[in-house]
Amino acid sequence: MSDANVLRLGLIGDHIGRSRFSAAMDLLCRAHGLTLDFTPIDTGEFPDFNFDAKIEQLIADDWTGVTITHPHKTAARTRAGDGMIAQAAHLPASNLLTFRPKMKGFNTDYTGFVGAWDGIMGNTNPGRVAVAGAGGVAGAIVPALVVLGASDVAVWDPAPGVAARLAKLVGGPVRAVSTGDSRSVIEDADGLVNASALGMGDDRRSAFSIEAIGSQTWAFDAVYTPTNTTFLRAAGSRGLTTISGFDLFRHMILGSFEAYSGIQPNKDAMLPLIDALRPD
Repeated sequence: MSDANVLRLGLIGDHIGRSRFSAAMDLLCRAHGLTLDFTPIDTGEFPDFNFDAKIEQLIADDWTGVTITHPHKTAARTRAGDGMIAQAAHLPASNLLTFRPKMKGFNTDYTGFVGAWDGIMGNTNPGRVAVAGAGGVAGAIVPALVVLGASDVAVWDPAPGVAARLAKLVGGPVRAVSTGDSRSVIEDADGLVNASALGMGDDRRSAFSIEAIGSQTWAFDAVYTPTNTTFLRAAGSRGLTTISGFDLFRHMILGSFEAYSGIQPNKDAMLPLIDALRPD
Protein backbone atom coordinates (compact mmCIF):
# COMPACT_ATOMS: atom_id res chain seq x y z
CA MET A 1 0.00 0.00 0.00
CA SER A 2 1.41 3.40 -0.92
CA ASP A 3 1.97 6.16 1.63
CA ALA A 4 -0.82 8.10 -0.11
CA ASN A 5 -3.26 5.57 1.37
CA VAL A 6 -1.93 5.93 4.93
CA LEU A 7 -3.01 8.63 7.36
CA ARG A 8 -0.27 9.04 9.96
CA LEU A 9 -1.66 11.06 12.82
CA GLY A 10 -2.40 11.14 16.53
CA LEU A 11 -4.11 12.90 19.41
CA ILE A 12 -2.39 15.36 21.77
CA GLY A 13 -4.02 16.06 25.13
CA ASP A 14 -4.17 15.37 28.85
CA HIS A 15 -5.55 12.01 30.04
CA ILE A 16 -6.84 10.79 26.67
CA GLY A 17 -6.94 7.09 27.47
CA ARG A 18 -10.74 6.89 27.14
CA SER A 19 -10.96 8.85 23.89
CA ARG A 20 -12.90 7.23 21.05
CA PHE A 21 -11.04 9.33 18.48
CA SER A 22 -8.70 6.65 17.12
CA ALA A 23 -11.48 4.05 16.91
CA ALA A 24 -13.75 6.43 15.01
CA MET A 25 -10.99 7.55 12.67
CA ASP A 26 -10.03 3.93 11.97
CA LEU A 27 -13.66 3.16 11.15
CA LEU A 28 -13.78 5.96 8.58
CA CYS A 29 -10.41 5.02 7.11
CA ARG A 30 -11.48 1.41 6.60
CA ALA A 31 -14.73 2.52 5.00
CA HIS A 32 -12.77 4.58 2.47
CA GLY A 33 -9.90 2.19 1.69
CA LEU A 34 -7.30 3.97 3.81
CA THR A 35 -4.99 2.77 6.58
CA LEU A 36 -4.67 4.61 9.88
CA ASP A 37 -1.27 4.86 11.59
CA PHE A 38 -2.22 6.35 14.96
CA THR A 39 -0.13 7.38 17.99
CA PRO A 40 -1.66 8.88 21.16
CA ILE A 41 0.36 11.60 22.91
CA ASP A 42 -0.94 11.83 26.48
CA THR A 43 0.53 15.06 27.80
CA GLY A 44 -0.82 14.37 31.27
CA GLU A 45 2.18 12.04 31.62
CA PHE A 46 4.67 14.79 30.73
CA PRO A 47 4.55 17.83 33.07
CA ASP A 48 7.22 19.59 30.99
CA PHE A 49 5.51 18.94 27.65
CA ASN A 50 6.51 21.44 24.95
CA PHE A 51 3.76 21.77 22.36
CA ASP A 52 5.78 23.60 19.68
CA ALA A 53 8.71 21.19 19.97
CA LYS A 54 6.38 18.21 19.58
CA ILE A 55 4.78 19.71 16.45
CA GLU A 56 8.23 20.21 14.92
CA GLN A 57 9.02 16.56 15.66
CA LEU A 58 5.80 15.34 14.06
CA ILE A 59 6.47 17.39 10.92
CA ALA A 60 10.00 15.98 10.74
CA ASP A 61 8.59 12.46 11.15
CA ASP A 62 6.31 13.05 8.12
CA TRP A 63 2.98 12.86 9.92
CA THR A 64 -0.18 13.77 8.02
CA GLY A 65 -1.29 15.90 10.96
CA VAL A 66 -2.49 15.77 14.54
CA THR A 67 -5.69 16.38 16.51
CA ILE A 68 -5.47 18.47 19.66
CA THR A 69 -7.61 18.41 22.77
CA HIS A 70 -7.56 19.91 26.28
CA PRO A 71 -5.51 21.89 27.25
CA HIS A 72 -3.59 22.68 24.04
CA LYS A 73 -6.21 24.11 21.64
CA THR A 74 -5.22 27.74 22.07
CA ALA A 75 -1.56 26.81 21.58
CA ALA A 76 -2.56 25.01 18.38
CA ARG A 77 -4.34 28.12 17.14
CA THR A 78 -1.22 30.19 17.77
CA ARG A 79 0.86 27.62 15.96
CA ALA A 80 -1.49 27.61 12.95
CA GLY A 81 -1.19 31.38 12.57
CA ASP A 82 -2.17 32.50 9.07
CA GLY A 83 -2.60 28.85 8.11
CA MET A 84 -6.10 28.59 9.62
CA ILE A 85 -8.63 27.72 6.94
CA ALA A 86 -10.99 30.54 5.98
CA GLN A 87 -14.07 29.32 7.85
CA ALA A 88 -12.06 28.98 11.09
CA ALA A 89 -9.79 32.03 10.77
CA HIS A 90 -11.92 34.01 13.25
CA LEU A 91 -11.73 31.35 15.96
CA PRO A 92 -9.39 31.63 18.98
CA ALA A 93 -8.75 27.87 19.15
CA SER A 94 -7.78 25.02 16.84
CA ASN A 95 -8.21 21.29 17.37
CA LEU A 96 -6.56 19.96 14.23
CA LEU A 97 -3.38 20.69 12.30
CA THR A 98 -2.40 19.18 8.97
CA PHE A 99 1.20 19.33 7.73
CA ARG A 100 1.17 18.50 4.02
CA PRO A 101 2.19 20.33 1.87
CA LYS A 102 2.16 23.18 4.43
CA MET A 103 0.54 23.63 7.81
CA LYS A 104 -3.19 24.30 7.97
CA GLY A 105 -5.32 24.79 11.06
CA PHE A 106 -8.93 23.62 11.49
CA ASN A 107 -11.56 23.67 14.19
CA THR A 108 -13.83 20.69 13.77
CA ASP A 109 -15.24 21.27 17.28
CA TYR A 110 -16.88 24.35 15.78
CA THR A 111 -18.41 22.55 12.82
CA GLY A 112 -19.16 19.56 15.05
CA PHE A 113 -21.22 21.64 17.45
CA VAL A 114 -23.13 23.29 14.61
CA GLY A 115 -23.85 19.82 13.18
CA ALA A 116 -25.00 18.51 16.55
CA TRP A 117 -27.21 21.56 17.10
CA ASP A 118 -28.83 21.24 13.68
CA GLY A 119 -29.45 17.53 14.22
CA ILE A 120 -31.13 17.93 17.62
CA MET A 121 -32.39 21.52 17.84
CA GLY A 122 -33.04 22.28 14.18
CA ASN A 123 -33.82 25.95 13.62
CA THR A 124 -34.26 26.70 17.33
CA ASN A 125 -32.48 29.89 18.41
CA PRO A 126 -30.07 29.34 21.33
CA GLY A 127 -31.42 32.48 23.07
CA ARG A 128 -29.59 33.48 26.26
CA VAL A 129 -26.73 31.13 27.07
CA ALA A 130 -24.65 30.60 30.21
CA VAL A 131 -21.22 29.06 29.52
CA ALA A 132 -19.01 27.55 32.22
CA GLY A 133 -15.41 27.54 31.03
CA ALA A 134 -13.57 29.79 28.58
CA GLY A 135 -10.71 27.56 27.43
CA GLY A 136 -10.03 25.80 24.15
CA VAL A 137 -13.39 24.13 23.57
CA ALA A 138 -15.20 27.36 24.46
CA GLY A 139 -13.19 28.97 21.67
CA ALA A 140 -15.24 26.85 19.28
CA ILE A 141 -18.60 26.62 21.05
CA VAL A 142 -19.03 30.31 21.87
CA PRO A 143 -18.47 31.53 18.27
CA ALA A 144 -20.79 28.76 17.05
CA LEU A 145 -23.52 29.98 19.40
CA VAL A 146 -23.13 33.47 17.97
CA VAL A 147 -23.46 32.16 14.41
CA LEU A 148 -26.55 30.19 15.45
CA GLY A 149 -28.16 33.42 16.65
CA ALA A 150 -27.69 33.50 20.43
CA SER A 151 -28.86 36.83 21.84
CA ASP A 152 -26.59 36.78 24.91
CA VAL A 153 -23.63 34.54 25.77
CA ALA A 154 -22.29 34.97 29.32
CA VAL A 155 -18.99 33.18 30.01
CA TRP A 156 -17.00 32.65 33.20
CA ASP A 157 -13.83 30.78 34.10
CA PRO A 158 -11.84 30.34 37.33
CA ALA A 159 -8.62 31.38 35.54
CA PRO A 160 -8.20 35.18 35.77
CA GLY A 161 -8.79 37.09 32.55
CA VAL A 162 -9.59 34.07 30.38
CA ALA A 163 -13.32 34.77 29.99
CA ALA A 164 -12.70 38.47 29.32
CA ARG A 165 -10.17 37.60 26.64
CA LEU A 166 -12.59 35.22 24.92
CA ALA A 167 -15.40 37.78 25.04
CA LYS A 168 -13.16 40.41 23.48
CA LEU A 169 -11.99 38.05 20.73
CA VAL A 170 -15.47 36.87 19.75
CA GLY A 171 -17.38 40.09 20.40
CA GLY A 172 -21.05 40.50 19.55
CA PRO A 173 -23.37 39.23 22.29
CA VAL A 174 -20.53 37.56 24.24
CA ARG A 175 -19.68 38.95 27.67
CA ALA A 176 -17.52 37.82 30.58
CA VAL A 177 -19.03 37.52 34.04
CA SER A 178 -17.48 36.60 37.36
CA THR A 179 -18.03 33.18 38.88
CA GLY A 180 -19.84 34.95 41.70
CA ASP A 181 -22.32 36.50 39.28
CA SER A 182 -22.93 33.28 37.38
CA ARG A 183 -25.89 32.14 39.52
CA SER A 184 -28.19 34.91 38.29
CA VAL A 185 -27.00 34.37 34.72
CA ILE A 186 -27.82 30.67 34.99
CA GLU A 187 -31.31 31.35 36.30
CA ASP A 188 -32.06 33.75 33.42
CA ALA A 189 -30.57 31.54 30.70
CA ASP A 190 -32.37 29.58 28.00
CA GLY A 191 -29.39 27.27 27.58
CA LEU A 192 -26.51 25.95 29.70
CA VAL A 193 -23.12 24.95 28.30
CA ASN A 194 -20.34 23.12 30.13
CA ALA A 195 -17.15 23.99 28.26
CA SER A 196 -14.93 22.93 31.15
CA ALA A 197 -13.40 19.55 31.99
CA LEU A 198 -15.71 19.07 35.00
CA GLY A 199 -17.47 15.72 34.76
CA MET A 200 -14.82 14.03 32.62
CA GLY A 201 -13.81 10.44 33.33
CA ASP A 202 -14.32 9.53 36.98
CA ASP A 203 -15.10 13.14 37.94
CA ARG A 204 -18.76 13.23 38.95
CA ARG A 205 -18.94 16.98 39.55
CA SER A 206 -21.24 19.30 37.61
CA ALA A 207 -20.24 22.72 36.31
CA PHE A 208 -23.73 23.90 37.30
CA SER A 209 -25.39 23.62 40.67
CA ILE A 210 -28.08 20.96 40.34
CA GLU A 211 -30.53 23.21 42.19
CA ALA A 212 -30.07 25.92 39.52
CA ILE A 213 -31.07 23.62 36.65
CA GLY A 214 -34.69 23.46 35.56
CA SER A 215 -35.91 26.82 34.27
CA GLN A 216 -33.86 26.55 31.07
CA THR A 217 -34.85 24.76 27.85
CA TRP A 218 -31.61 23.09 26.69
CA ALA A 219 -28.18 21.99 27.91
CA PHE A 220 -24.92 20.97 26.26
CA ASP A 221 -21.91 19.26 27.85
CA ALA A 222 -18.64 19.20 25.90
CA VAL A 223 -17.53 16.16 27.93
CA TYR A 224 -18.27 12.89 26.14
CA THR A 225 -16.56 10.30 28.34
CA PRO A 226 -18.92 9.57 29.99
CA THR A 227 -21.72 10.64 27.67
CA ASN A 228 -24.40 10.99 30.33
CA THR A 229 -22.62 13.25 32.81
CA THR A 230 -23.98 14.32 36.18
CA PHE A 231 -24.87 17.67 34.59
CA LEU A 232 -26.74 16.19 31.62
CA ARG A 233 -28.57 13.65 33.78
CA ALA A 234 -29.84 16.47 35.97
CA ALA A 235 -30.80 18.58 32.96
CA GLY A 236 -32.63 15.72 31.27
CA SER A 237 -34.51 14.78 34.44
CA ARG A 238 -35.75 18.37 34.69
CA GLY A 239 -37.11 18.42 31.15
CA LEU A 240 -34.29 20.18 29.29
CA THR A 241 -33.35 19.03 25.79
CA THR A 242 -29.81 17.72 26.11
CA ILE A 243 -26.93 17.72 23.63
CA SER A 244 -24.00 15.54 24.66
CA GLY A 245 -20.33 15.83 23.90
CA PHE A 246 -20.69 12.67 21.85
CA ASP A 247 -23.30 14.38 19.67
CA LEU A 248 -20.60 16.94 18.87
CA PHE A 249 -17.93 14.23 18.57
CA ARG A 250 -19.73 12.26 15.87
CA HIS A 251 -19.94 15.34 13.62
CA MET A 252 -16.41 16.42 14.59
CA ILE A 253 -15.06 13.08 13.40
CA LEU A 254 -16.60 13.55 9.95
CA GLY A 255 -14.97 16.96 9.61
CA SER A 256 -11.66 15.68 10.93
CA PHE A 257 -11.55 12.79 8.48
CA GLU A 258 -12.24 15.18 5.60
CA ALA A 259 -9.50 17.55 6.79
CA TYR A 260 -6.94 14.73 6.91
CA SER A 261 -7.94 12.80 3.81
CA GLY A 262 -9.56 15.34 1.49
CA ILE A 263 -12.49 12.91 1.18
CA GLN A 264 -15.98 14.11 2.16
CA PRO A 265 -17.65 11.17 3.94
CA ASN A 266 -21.31 10.32 3.47
CA LYS A 267 -22.89 11.64 6.66
CA ASP A 268 -25.99 9.46 6.51
CA ALA A 269 -23.91 6.32 6.03
CA MET A 270 -21.16 7.07 8.56
CA LEU A 271 -23.03 8.54 11.53
CA PRO A 272 -24.83 5.27 12.42
CA LEU A 273 -21.46 3.47 12.39
CA ILE A 274 -19.89 6.08 14.67
CA ASP A 275 -22.87 5.75 17.02
CA ALA A 276 -21.70 2.24 17.89
CA LEU A 277 -18.70 3.83 19.66
CA ARG A 278 -20.88 5.85 22.04
CA PRO A 279 -19.49 5.55 25.61
CA ASP A 280 -21.71 4.50 28.49
